[in-house]
Amino acid sequence: MPGLTSFPPFPEDVPTHPLLIVDYQLIKQGDESEINKLWKAATELGFWYLKNHGVDEEVEAMFEMGRETLALPLDEKMKFEQGDQGFSFGYKAAGVNFMDDNGTRDVTEFLNISKDDALAWPGLVHRTYPSTVNERMNSVIKPFVQKSLAINHFLIDVLNDKLGLPKGALAAFHQADKSSGCTARCIKAPPHVQGSSKTFLNPHTDFGSLSFLHNRLGGLQVLPPGAERWYYVKPLPGHAICNIGDTLNIFSGGILRSNIHRVMPPPGEQAKYERWSLVFFTRPNDEAFLRALTDQSSMIAEAVAKAPPGKYAPGVTASEWLSRRIGSQRAANYKGPESWKARLGTETATIPLLGKI
Repeated sequence: MPGLTSFPPFPEDVPTHPLLIVDYQLIKQGDESEINKLWKAATELGFWYLKNHGVDEEVEAMFEMGRETLALPLDEKMKFEQGDQGFSFGYKAAGVNFMDDNGTRDVTEFLNISKDDALAWPGLVHRTYPSTVNERMNSVIKPFVQKSLAINHFLIDVLNDKLGLPKGALAAFHQADKSSGCTARCIKAPPHVQGSSKTFLNPHTDFGSLSFLHNRLGGLQVLPPGAERWYYVKPLPGHAICNIGDTLNIFSGGILRSNIHRVMPPPGEQAKYERWSLVFFTRPNDEAFLRALTDQSSMIAEAVAKAPPGKYAPGVTASEWLSRRIGSQRAANYKGPESWKARLGTETATIPLLGKI
């Protein structure tokens, strides 16, 4: 199954960028040096490894659920397709998103399961899912969602305090019992064809607050601040990869970094295998209005004062932000090179040429 297959090792001769390793158990214990390490990672690159998170069993079970679901016949999966209107939940087929300003189609397929649907099961909040999902909603998906929420919420609370915000300020925007775009996503990309430079996921910033990623093969690349080339992030067994998204970047007035990244075919011999990944996206409640919290933190107010006017005031709710960014990716909505601009998040860096690593 995707989580347990033995793969060739990650090659040592490709450019990689080191990530700080944060111990979740030490964070929970209030270890000051570990909290400072988390703060450094969240404000400088916006990416870090997270170890001792305690979700390994749930991750393997989610990979198995994803494998069975994405192996269903295409006509069965298409009954649950997301559509072109910016709806986040359900199945996304390969080739329905565009990847660049030429309208190039993507090659990945994935399944998005709503946090709201998982927690309300057997109630229905947003949509229905394939039988392979329903059969595991209580035993697999709900526990994964609950544990992922708990981890991300705890990390957000720690960052809240480091930002000088009142206790619970960011938590008020991330309430588990309120409707949101929080999503568990299982992703499948095909083996890499030699000589192809196909991107699996275009350069982007994440749409929400905090992402909790699990993968076994390389392919994730980051563009560090000020860099002119891409660097791989090496997967480490037993370590998740966490990264800050746009909405925490906005709430913090840019202090927390939502960094550009992309997914390319795995390097070396790993390219011959299907690439599976699993991620939980923590996103703000739908009605949360996106703005820098300058009235609640002098640190944030000072940061915003140095930024261009309006940079951290997009004037939309979290739901509107998410819907725009999802809908604008769909190939059906591609109107030409200008369509690329409609999908942008908080990124400001110049993106290097596609193949430059």
